[in-house]
Amino acid sequence: MTKLSGGHLAAKALKAEGVKYVFTLCEFGLAPFYEGCEAEGIQIISFRSEQGAATAADGWSRVTGKPGVAMFASGPSFTNAYTGIANAYLCQSPVVYIGRGRSHPAAFDLGDLHEIDRDYIDLLRPITKWSRICHRTERIPEYLSMAFRNVLAGKPGPAYLETPISVAFGRVEESKDLFPTNYRTESRAYGDPDYVQQAAELMLKAHKPVVMAGGGVYWSQASEALQEFVTAVNAPVFLNGLGRGCVPSDHPMAFSYSRRQAFREADVILLIGTELDFRLNYGRPPTLSADAKIIHVNIDSSEIGRNRGADIGIIGDPKAVLTQLIAAVDGRKRPDSDWLDLLREAQAEGEAKDEKWMRSEAVPIHPLRVIGELRHFLSPEDIVIGDGGFFVNFAARVLKIYKPGHWLDPGLMGCLGVGPGFAIAAKLAHPESRVVLLSGDGAFGFNGMELETMSRYGINVVTIVGNNGSWGMEKHIDVWTGKPIAAELSSGTRYDIIAQGMGCHGELVEQPEQIRPALERAFAAGKPALLNVVLNDETSVYRDTGSGVFKGAQVQSRR
Repeated sequence: MTKLSGGHLAAKALKAEGVKYVFTLCEFGLAPFYEGCEAEGIQIISFRSEQGAATAADGWSRVTGKPGVAMFASGPSFTNAYTGIANAYLCQSPVVYIGRGRSHPAAFDLGDLHEIDRDYIDLLRPITKWSRICHRTERIPEYLSMAFRNVLAGKPGPAYLETPISVAFGRVEESKDLFPTNYRTESRAYGDPDYVQQAAELMLKAHKPVVMAGGGVYWSQASEALQEFVTAVNAPVFLNGLGRGCVPSDHPMAFSYSRRQAFREADVILLIGTELDFRLNYGRPPTLSADAKIIHVNIDSSEIGRNRGADIGIIGDPKAVLTQLIAAVDGRKRPDSDWLDLLREAQAEGEAKDEKWMRSEAVPIHPLRVIGELRHFLSPEDIVIGDGGFFVNFAARVLKIYKPGHWLDPGLMGCLGVGPGFAIAAKLAHPESRVVLLSGDGAFGFNGMELETMSRYGINVVTIVGNNGSWGMEKHIDVWTGKPIAAELSSGTRYDIIAQGMGCHGELVEQPEQIRPALERAFAAGKPALLNVVLNDETSVYRDTGSGVFKGAQVQSRR
C-alpha cells in the first residue's frame, strides 16, 4: 500500500468535499498540505497576508454558500488570520480553517520561535463553532469530516482544526477505512406547524406588514421561497447583509429607501434569517413600531426573543419554514390597502433625491456620481464587494443587486480590509461575472497589496478606490467638539500608480466626465485594474445626501 502524509490525507478529504481552492500564505510547515492539494487537483492561492487568505475563504463561502478553506501557520501567521476568522464567525460563514498550532510538545516552554504561553485552540474557541486538535495522522480525514459537519449544522459558522507538524508530516498507509462517508445530512429543520399557521394568519390579516430578511435566507438557499411568500401575502420585503439579492431589486415587493417609514408604521413584522441587532436598533422604538406584532423565524433558538419579545417565534431552517408558510397561506391574498402605494411613494422620493447627486458635476467628485455611473454600467450577473465606510454606504443604498451572493460587505464586525480577499474569491467562484471592489482609501490600506496576488494569478477584479483623503466615518460623525483629530489621510496618494507597480491597470480619475470612460478601460484591460477616484470630503456632502451622520449615542465602530 502507498504511504501518504497527513497533508495528503487532508487533501483527499477536501477533494471529497468538492474543495477547489485553498487560501494561504506560503509556510514550510504546511508543505505536506500544499503537495497533497497539488496532487489532488486543488489549487493553492497564496496571499500577501494571512488576513487576506482568511477573508478569501470567508468570501468563498459567501458567494457560493459552500465552505471555504484556508490554512495558516503559527505566531504572526495565526494572529494575522485571527481577525478574518472573527469576521467569519460574526457573519455566520461556514469556513474550515486549518492551522499548524504551537511547536512540537517537546519544545514547549523552551523559548521556541513563535512561543506564546497559550494553546492556540483556547484563543480560537470564542470565535469558532468547533475547534479541535488532531493528534494522530490517520485521524485527519475523520477530524475534517467533523469540521465540515459542524460548520454547516444549524446556524453556520467557522471551524478550526489544528494539525501539529508531526501529524501533518507523519505518513500512514492509505486505506479506505480512513475516510468517513455519509457524515453529514442536508435535511432541513421544519417549524412547529401550529406556530407556522398562526404566523400565516397574522400576515394575512395585517394592514401594514413588513418582511425583513437577512443572511439566514441566503445560507438556507431560500431566495425563491422568499420571493414566492412575499408575493403571496402582498408584503414589502427589506434585506440586509447577505440577504441582499435574495429578492431582486426589480421585484415588485422589494423596497429599500422606504425602510424607515415601513418599520415605524408596521403592524406586523416578520423577521426571517436575521437578528434584532444594531442594524434594527435592537428592535426598539422608534426604529421599529412599539405596537407591531413580531414574528421571528431563525434556525438559532437563542436569537428568538433576544432584545425584544417575539409574539410568534419559529425555530427552523428559513427555506423549510417559508415552504410551510406558503402552504399555510394556501393561495389566499392579503386584502389590498394603500400600504404598498405609500411605501412606493417614499421609495420614489428617496431615489429622486439620490438621482440629483448621481448627475452632479461637482469637483472634487461627489461619491454618488461614481456610484451612479457604476450602476448604469453593471449587469445583473456582476458581483459587487463593498469595503469601506461612507463611500460604501452610498453604494449599498443605490446599487441594484439581483442575485444572492452578489453583494458582499464586511458585515457585523465592520472589518475593513476584507475587500481584496472577498473579491478574489468571488472571481474564482464566478469567472464569468465581472467583479467590482469598492474600497475606501482607508480600507485599501489594510490589504491593498493583494492586488499583486490578483496580478500574479490573473484574477481580473476592478477596484474603485474612493479617495477622499480621510477616515470619513470618523471625520464626519457628529461627536467632535472641535476639529476631528487623526482623521486625515493623504488626499494625493496615487493608488493608481501603486497598482501599476504591481502589474495592474491603474488610472487617476479627477473629473466626473472621466468616470465612464475609465470604467470601460478598466473592464477591458484584460488584467486587474484600479481606478483612483478623487472625492469630495466636505461634511455637508454627507449631511445633504442624508447618509446618516450619527449622533454620539448611535456611533458604531468602523472596525
